[in-house]
Amino acid sequence: MSTAPQPITREQLRDLGFGTVVSEQQQIRLLNRDGSFNVERTGYSFWSALSGYHELITMGWVKFYLLTTGAYVVVNLVFGWLYLMCGEGAVVNQQTHAPAHWTDIFFYSVETMSTIGSNTFVAITTPANTVQAIELLVGLMGFAVIAGLVFARFSRPTARILYSDYAVIAPYRGITAFEFRVANGRNNQMIEVNAKVLFTRFENVDGRPLRKYYQLNLERDNVVFFPLSWTVVHPIDDSSPLKGLSKEELVASNAEFLVLMQGIDETFATNVHSRSSYRMDEVICNAKFADVFSGMKEKNLTVDMRKFSKIVKVGD
Repeated sequence: MSTAPQPITREQLRDLGFGTVVSEQQQIRLLNRDGSFNVERTGYSFWSALSGYHELITMGWVKFYLLTTGAYVVVNLVFGWLYLMCGEGAVVNQQTHAPAHWTDIFFYSVETMSTIGSNTFVAITTPANTVQAIELLVGLMGFAVIAGLVFARFSRPTARILYSDYAVIAPYRGITAFEFRVANGRNNQMIEVNAKVLFTRFENVDGRPLRKYYQLNLERDNVVFFPLSWTVVHPIDDSSPLKGLSKEELVASNAEFLVLMQGIDETFATNVHSRSSYRMDEVICNAKFADVFSGMKEKNLTVDMRKFSKIVKVGD
């Protein structure tokens, strides 16, 4: 005998981390497709909110290179200005003994910071040599820090799990099922991959809308190996919170499917995770995923990732 699905309790809701305030907001999406949350924390002081190492590790590569290049130029401009403050003739041409111009001093600073030295210009006064000694120390420490950051960025284990552009509600063994596809976006291997899917919608409780959460039972919630794509399936049977709900009702109740994937990265032998979500405008009814297997190539099974998100409509 089937039982009606029970929502996650308020105490369990706290464990999810959304809290009651966020859960009561109807106009926001709880989880974006890229896994980010629609929550902004304000009120911190500048120093409390400052987390330079974390930002440098997690920001995109383009932003990282632009930031390090900008810092490199600014630091050399500062030391070039310090050389100028040492007085005219503090840095001179070794052959002509003529004072260095501003552009010459800037590139002299670049050569000093990189420890390659200059064959053209030389610091000849005590203040200028003091600035040069400080710049050498800053350069050595700065390049060590940048090298460490680059290594940390490359070595940081992260999951790149691909999610199908759309989820579907498809025929499944005489009933229907909520389905979406995932695949490993890298050439490395993941093992012991687990999936957890939460369904949330607003329901009328005592005359007011209240967000309810349900954990969906999956046909399979884990795979030992993950070399192919995996279609995650929630059968919409009598025990499913989706049973009897039309797409119009799901849209009206701001329904959302929250997805958490976890697994072990075989390269780093450590746990990695990924998250995403689907709202009802990203769910297609009466459809199924196209077959991604395109046969054998020599002794290998071929998966055509161009069909990873391809949807095929089925009869109503």
